[in-house]
Amino acid sequence: MPWGLKRYQETGDVHFITFSCYRRVPLLAEAQARDTFVIVLERVRRWYGFYVTGFVVMPEHVHLLLSEPERSSLAVGLQMLKQVVSQKLNKHATKPFWQPRYYDFNVYREQKLMEKLDYVHGNPVQRGLVRRPEDWAWSSARHYATGEECGVEIESRWTARRREQLGAYPVVRRRDVS
Repeated sequence: MPWGLKRYQETGDVHFITFSCYRRVPLLAEAQARDTFVIVLERVRRWYGFYVTGFVVMPEHVHLLLSEPERSSLAVGLQMLKQVVSQKLNKHATKPFWQPRYYDFNVYREQKLMEKLDYVHGNPVQRGLVRRPEDWAWSSARHYATGEECGVEIESRWTARRREQLGAYPVVRRRDVS
């Protein structure tokens, strides 16, 4: 691990995660590649038991807002996500699929969570890929706008309402911030 890099995990915080394709080559430029990423993200979310608050899959990088997993560590969950996506999309390549490591920012205030979510959803608009965030299919933006499912279970008011209708109430660990 590089000197000076500190990760604050096992805190109960939401994490803003960013990781990139190897040398920022747009290895996720094709819709099929982004579809694969979304399918694997949902599978890994279920395996490790973490909540996804938001995400976007861009042609050469990914942003995630997620909780720490119930099973194992965040680092192991992200390693599995990157490894499975790489195996599915990079079967015969000699170069790595992902840059090593990932950027991790702990989000423990609601205002910062909203700021990061707006940033994540605005990424395809800022890059000129779509006019409105909800037009990008590989993001949680449409879910927030309409409640529509997006391939990954998103922890939102829409999901909470569905759970209430089923009589299920999740227990969420939160760090007390005074």
